[in-house]
Amino acid sequence: MHSQTSGVRVALPAIAATLAVLSGVSPAHAETAPAPYPTRPIRLLVPSGAGSVTDQTARLVAERLTASLGKPVVVDNRPGANGIIASELAARAEPDGYTLLFTYSATMTVNPWTTANLPYDPVKDFTPIARPSAPGGNLLAVTSTVPVRNLKELIAYVKASPTELAYCSWGVGSGGHLAMEYLKAKTGIRVRHVPYKTAVQCTNDLAAGHVTIAFTDSASAIPHLKSGRIRGIAVSGPERMLPAPDVPTMSEQGVPFDQASWLALFGPRGLPAPIVARLNAEVNRILQSREEQQRFATMYLRPGKPSTPEELGQLVRADLAAWGDVVKLAGVTPQ
Repeated sequence: MHSQTSGVRVALPAIAATLAVLSGVSPAHAETAPAPYPTRPIRLLVPSGAGSVTDQTARLVAERLTASLGKPVVVDNRPGANGIIASELAARAEPDGYTLLFTYSATMTVNPWTTANLPYDPVKDFTPIARPSAPGGNLLAVTSTVPVRNLKELIAYVKASPTELAYCSWGVGSGGHLAMEYLKAKTGIRVRHVPYKTAVQCTNDLAAGHVTIAFTDSASAIPHLKSGRIRGIAVSGPERMLPAPDVPTMSEQGVPFDQASWLALFGPRGLPAPIVARLNAEVNRILQSREEQQRFATMYLRPGKPSTPEELGQLVRADLAAWGDVVKLAGVTPQ
């Protein structure tokens, strides 16, 4: 009787192992489910400097994801090269959900047209996740000593200047650079481009009078608009800016330019679908929160509407084509 019981005890593990092999599951993993994501901190690459609208929005999202995911989401600012530095790091990261990219639209939709030998493909090398911000534009502003208050007056002022004036942007191929080159092509004005590393640096020099004109983002512009050191002239994109509701769009002033910018979250190519779905759901939950909508408003930002990763992917492809037309019209060649 004792020997028969021992035989049964020996046989049961062997039968279980055989069944596991037949089902395609190794005995070592048959009883172990994968650990829930995430199990460690997440790095959020941001291609802008501290204080920019991209950085401020990224930090808001990182804070809320940290609370909801239960692990730290750490912002890693990697400004420069119009977002290429951060984007390349993200594209080459392991697709495990622990390195993500929070970026502005130009890194995906403009750089392919303005950068020779771009080290990533915006469609093939990234997994779209979510878009926290609504489409918006940049503010065309002048230093306060320039005696103009609208686009018509600015065009006349530039054409009448005895010397070539300078404008700044946050890099060759940036939204600020292309919007100005588009304006030049449409109106015949001549201004010299001075590229900076970040929008904050550009706007600070505009306020100090080191350059005359700039397209800049809302976060960089707000303190200088309030102090009167810069003056808003026009807004690129389809809508007026929340921090400058009295400044008309370029289209309203006779120079149609409705191509908008946006902010979005991406992962490397091959990011597993369950991780994508989890992150998308968490970002959409942020956008539906009344508290977070109020925080967006305090930053003068419009939160986006909840959307799917597939919709973000479609937006990238559509805007990639649209910005290609703008680049060609502006006469910007890849560098």
